[in-house]
Amino acid sequence: MGNPFYVPGEGRAAAVDDLFTTVAPKYDLVNDALSLGWHRRWKRRVLRMAQARPGQTALDVCCGTGDIAVGLAREGVAVCGVDFNTAMLRRAQSRLDGIAASVELVRADAQRLPFADGTFDIVTVGYGLRNLARWERGLEEMHRVARPGGRVVVLDFGKPDNRILRRAYFAYMKAVVPAIGWAVCRNAAAYAYILESLNHYPAQNGVAAKMRELGMKDVQVVLLWGGIMSINFGVKAAPVG
Repeated sequence: MGNPFYVPGEGRAAAVDDLFTTVAPKYDLVNDALSLGWHRRWKRRVLRMAQARPGQTALDVCCGTGDIAVGLAREGVAVCGVDFNTAMLRRAQSRLDGIAASVELVRADAQRLPFADGTFDIVTVGYGLRNLARWERGLEEMHRVARPGGRVVVLDFGKPDNRILRRAYFAYMKAVVPAIGWAVCRNAAAYAYILESLNHYPAQNGVAAKMRELGMKDVQVVLLWGGIMSINFGVKAAPVG
């Protein structure tokens, strides 16, 4: 029997929306438990790679509860955070004390971003691309709204190249992660979904290949914990001619 939150095709958006509505109240707590707090360090690594400077503009796609968007705003950047899920946006809104003037939150579909071409200096996504019905379309949209020279940074679960590490990691994701999800928010299926979605996602190597296909420069893959997590980085090239 498949995971109720993993629905192939265009019906996936509604299922993922239901998932995040379910987990939103304890989303950050579960992330801390699953990663032993390391997700915060990984997001700080995203901020460093984004090379944010005061006065720049940034888009954080699938912004969730706002970790990356808030971090960018504290660097003096004007940030727009977009997410499809209203409950997650409410959680993000509650964290904007002192920086509300620098952050705009918008409910939008990452596969159809409501922004003009070449709008942002920085475009980030943390743990979101994998959840889209068409992750390639999401990355295409991120590339489209980045300015020439703009940085695109993707953080998500990876797939270790080392077979022993991969087996151990997938076993942990199958057995331990749903148990933690049940213990903290009484929903094992919502966290079993992570492995289900990862099985259908090409992870760091597929994202890097797509970045190159889009013509991005300086494409990099940063492996965290041996590839259990990964960061993809690319720079939008200037138009030719």
